[in-house]
Amino acid sequence: MITAYIDGGARGNPGPAGYGVRIEGPNGTLLAELHGGLGIATNNIAEYNGLLAALRHAVEHGHRIVHIKADSELLVKQMRGEYRVKNEGLKPLFLEAIGLIRKIGDVTFEHVRREFNKEADRLSNLGMDEAEQMIARR
Repeated sequence: MITAYIDGGARGNPGPAGYGVRIEGPNGTLLAELHGGLGIATNNIAEYNGLLAALRHAVEHGHRIVHIKADSELLVKQMRGEYRVKNEGLKPLFLEAIGLIRKIGDVTFEHVRREFNKEADRLSNLGMDEAEQMIARR
């Protein structure tokens, strides 16, 4: 089993956006840190990109049991089926996540308070920095 702490954010909403993911093994050992800039996007799109990065990593590395921890209550409740995905921009990201979950097998979601997601937040800020640099080069 792996645990993926995921986060995403935008400076402005929408604004320069990025995601961050910290993946840990069963005993809390660091397996991977992922981050990326997304250009201009919303906070929710950034959060979903963090989820997708974590799920892709799990598929690529053959992980069959994944526990996702996120501070986005919206994302967690949508992925658990407690909320419908109404936003048209989020629907394709949600559907891609469902497809990846089917490939993995066992994926659970837990909402955590922001203070318990500091490493993923740090990584998402690196992603937002990358997004700002991409925008400045245009």
